[in-house]
Amino acid sequence: MQIMRGVLPVAVAVLMLGPFAVPLKAQTQAAPADAAQTTQAVEDAAARNASQARAALDAMVRALGGQAWLSMKNQMRQGHVAAFFQGKPSGGTTEYWEYHAWPDQDRLEYTKHRDVLQFYVGREGWEVTYRGKKALPQDQVDDYLRRRDHSIETVVKVWLNDPKTILIYEGKHLAERHLAEQVTLISAQNEAVTILMDVETHLPLRRTFQWRDPVYKDKNLDAEEYDDYHTLGGFPTPITITRFKNDDMISQRYLDHVTYNQELASDFWSVDAAERRIKTIKK
Repeated sequence: MQIMRGVLPVAVAVLMLGPFAVPLKAQTQAAPADAAQTTQAVEDAAARNASQARAALDAMVRALGGQAWLSMKNQMRQGHVAAFFQGKPSGGTTEYWEYHAWPDQDRLEYTKHRDVLQFYVGREGWEVTYRGKKALPQDQVDDYLRRRDHSIETVVKVWLNDPKTILIYEGKHLAERHLAEQVTLISAQNEAVTILMDVETHLPLRRTFQWRDPVYKDKNLDAEEYDDYHTLGGFPTPITITRFKNDDMISQRYLDHVTYNQELASDFWSVDAAERRIKTIKK
């Protein structure tokens, strides 16, 4: 009687299914096969998409200068920067000189005498004036390093060489009134950077990433747009660089002069050497 109670529901189910009934063993065999085919199809599509993304990024690197750009020793950009508040100019422009050497050496000089300096060397930030040197505010250092960590140079030289980085090709979009290919890279640390590249020149037009505010915990969008490219020193260089935070323009840089692969003094990146030089000038 106990056996009959177990068999009866199965029998009723089979009768209700009629010709559509499939043996349980056949169902068990078919399910893994279908799942495997679906998984393989998804993996193949992802691989094709990643290959398309890498091809777009490789074209961008070639447009920027290829191996010469990848092995660049340093660069110097001199120009003027204007600050904005809520999309409107908040004052005049400031002349500046900006030096960068891969991977983590940056030096900025301000005023016509170039006697106000900021250094971002390694993970530290310093300011040097005739009063001496002092550490920059931590939030300012964090902001600068965050942008350096998500720069196109870092993405190409570090992220793109990491096999754990995920590449996503996201089709064509508009950037700076240009048709552009959009690619997003997701690092092994789950950080993401999106780059838009001109479909004709393959040069980068826009770079964006998100970061979470340590105080308010909400996400912020940091973006840079690159416009008015000229070939300087053999490298395509954007003359205008505009920075946005949460879609509000906050600064715009206009380049007047750019040089690459300069011979710099052995103590050029030394904060202490800069401090001694400025104090000597002031005496």
